[in-house]
Amino acid sequence: MAEQKQKVLIIGAGLCGLTLARKLQRSGYEAKILEARKRTGGRIETINTADGTPIEMGATWLGAKHTALTALLEELEIGITEQYLSDRAIYEPLSTSPPQLVQLPANDAPSYRIEGGSSRLIKTLEGALLPESIIYANRVTALDFTASQVEMKTSTSNRQEASYTADIVVSTLPPRLVSQTINIEPVLPADFVAIAMQTHTWMGESIKFGFSFAEPFWRSEQLSGTLVSNVGPVNEMYDHSRDAEGRFGLKGFLSGAYARLPQNERRELITRQLKKYYGDKMDDFLSYEDRVWSQEPYTYKPSKIGLMPHQNNGNPVYRQAFQEGRFYIAGSETASQFPGYMDGAVRSANWVFDQIAS
Repeated sequence: MAEQKQKVLIIGAGLCGLTLARKLQRSGYEAKILEARKRTGGRIETINTADGTPIEMGATWLGAKHTALTALLEELEIGITEQYLSDRAIYEPLSTSPPQLVQLPANDAPSYRIEGGSSRLIKTLEGALLPESIIYANRVTALDFTASQVEMKTSTSNRQEASYTADIVVSTLPPRLVSQTINIEPVLPADFVAIAMQTHTWMGESIKFGFSFAEPFWRSEQLSGTLVSNVGPVNEMYDHSRDAEGRFGLKGFLSGAYARLPQNERRELITRQLKKYYGDKMDDFLSYEDRVWSQEPYTYKPSKIGLMPHQNNGNPVYRQAFQEGRFYIAGSETASQFPGYMDGAVRSANWVFDQIAS
């Protein structure tokens, strides 16, 4: 009789959780995912605007050095395309000085985007899982590691409680979210909790926005879709077009100080700034989208102390099993290489799989 492999429950249906579930199921494990949202992807979210232009609200770019991610894309037969980057950029150093059009050096390490959008990777992984592998709208509230099993309690979208049991649990949530939102018994070591609470959440304070247009007017000789501004509210922006599909857009990052404004007020402020460079052409946008990640409760909890970007990402404390080998803390922030990137999420899934399957 074949040995019955362990039952694994995974918290979070983002890139890490989906990658891990696929690997476990392909190796004969009973693996299910508990997801608090009603969608997969976590911090990967491609929005198709009203005019059909896909705009990334979350993770977007990868590089040739991200070999774990590129290997997964190749395995799934998903292509990548090079990010369009002009040889010039709009640079705004001071509010008292006019913006400048500056030449950019040759780019020896181009960035790439996933063909069809980052969410294509998520949907492909989701489609590779066994039916009913993902339990949606279930927020994990408690884990009780007894002598014989792990008991998990969740709260559903209509505030009903549900419970599950497993041999092993893997959390792919940002470490600080684990410490702040899940009651774990026995409690995790104090030194781990201290590090987790001081671990920066990738994308947590980001505000991403995107406009779609009928034509890429910013590609004229006196303009650029690349922007760097010390004035704001937009501090970075890039061409976000899909030329082969005839879809054109601009995507950028807004200062986190504007998180509490209504979306229409953020849009007005951004439009006003971009009109300094592009004039009335900005009034011709087809769609506007933005995502304030600090307002996503299943991604982010505010910290009482100031954290630097990527602080404690990749800390060695995450590369161990807890609760006598039955609990792993995974996710992009925990990876030994490229933490805080999509590649880190894949590497973390690969590492946890190796620990469970060894």
